[in-house]
Amino acid sequence: MAHSSRISPTHAATLIADGSTIALSASGGGLGEPDTILEAIEARFLETGHPRNLTLVHALGLGDRDRRGTNRFAHEGMVKRVIGGHWTWSPSMQALAAEERIEAYSLPSGVISLLIREIGAGRPGLITKTGLDTFVDPRRQGGKVNASAQDDLVELMAIDGEEYLRFKPFRIDVGIIRGTAADSAGNVTAREEPADLDMFSVALATHNCGGITIAQVRDHVACGAIAARDVCIPAFMVAHVVVVPDQFQTYRGGYDISLAGLQLRADLSPSQAVDRGLRRVVALRAAEELRPGTTVNFGFGMSAGVAGVIAERKDDNLYSITIEQGIHGGAIETGDLFGMAVNPTAIISSTEQFDIYHGGGLDIAFLGMAEFDSMGNVNVSHLSGKIVGPGGFIDIAQNAQKVVFCGTFDAKSAQIEVVKGGLAIHSHGLIRKLVREVAAVTFSGKQARLRNQEVIFVTERAVFRLVDEGIELVEYAEGVDVEADVIARMGFRPIVRNPRPMNPDCFQP
Repeated sequence: MAHSSRISPTHAATLIADGSTIALSASGGGLGEPDTILEAIEARFLETGHPRNLTLVHALGLGDRDRRGTNRFAHEGMVKRVIGGHWTWSPSMQALAAEERIEAYSLPSGVISLLIREIGAGRPGLITKTGLDTFVDPRRQGGKVNASAQDDLVELMAIDGEEYLRFKPFRIDVGIIRGTAADSAGNVTAREEPADLDMFSVALATHNCGGITIAQVRDHVACGAIAARDVCIPAFMVAHVVVVPDQFQTYRGGYDISLAGLQLRADLSPSQAVDRGLRRVVALRAAEELRPGTTVNFGFGMSAGVAGVIAERKDDNLYSITIEQGIHGGAIETGDLFGMAVNPTAIISSTEQFDIYHGGGLDIAFLGMAEFDSMGNVNVSHLSGKIVGPGGFIDIAQNAQKVVFCGTFDAKSAQIEVVKGGLAIHSHGLIRKLVREVAAVTFSGKQARLRNQEVIFVTERAVFRLVDEGIELVEYAEGVDVEADVIARMGFRPIVRNPRPMNPDCFQP
């Protein structure tokens, strides 16, 4: 007996009532994105003005910076509230937040994913230390990223004398997910997808809240045609199935089953190439912090260059490589397709992956940095007045045993030449990144000290570390005047004891 019905995208759009809370499971580059359903919802709103006043919840960022993903919802009146982990893929949604036309909240991606799981399990929200002393702490901003956001989604509490945050549960009315195929009963498999993400948690929470889960799939098969081990969402959790035969796996189009670990590709992904110039300097120096046998994570952006260094050296067998989308091993994609890998060795749900991170199972994290300050605080979530969101940054950075932040020393219009063994600085950047106080705290130096966490900051011209007294300058590039090119260009004076030259092999003209 069928548990779910097969419907058209247009029909699916009519099932969403005004004021609904919608949870999406997807990630950047089109990963897991049910775009045909989202497009139909957008088309209905533009034609009829409904559904409107929606609350949109997504743990990971999704979109193409233009029309797809959360951009489909970025119309005034369509959404009243967004709770998002990462916003950068939707400039139009960022604009709505900046113009106070929606209530904008941003929470760590892992926190949102785990909170959705807790909602599905009927528990009183997510209780965790993750986020303490960052902008999601209610003593700071409580995750509110514009003035229109007035409700308190998180509260501070104490258990056995220790501080925790409780992220409050809410009802989910509609869950929208994507798989590869569904059978006539409604069982869904993600067998050929690059990741499972948090689709199970979204379906669980939606079903147990009394809502409806709509699954977009490429294929519709007979009942029993999907092996039991390949079913990721059982039929009773799925209310409706939308079949899209030309569904894409990623924004590149088509399906590459090496991204799902079903076929080995001999060649590495083209996006594994490490840039030349300053980005390569930073990647090579950061890679010196690697230790064989460790479990590591790479963030989006410049820090992903370390994954490229590993790929170039064919050293992937030396480390347990992970990213928050639930991917283990393989050649990590970079750029807009970050979140998947060619030839992964394991794929678990992002919810399970964040459990690993929150529990302290990560040895080293390589992450980007937009700016950091004299207290060791780092900001990556609030840039130039725009909300970017932390993504998995807080979940990872706060809980890793060691964190290596990667970024250029300054930004905009710097003219720096990589020469043999060092640098030649012709002009400095116009934007200072080492500041007295960051615009928002996405990583807390105070919390790092309390946990005795090892923290390194790698730039092309200097390397710093977090110590009890503050920020210490430990290395500098040859060709750099430490006082004029480093200290004088900072918003604070670092501790200077016995800095040494950076490894000249990091500088490859």
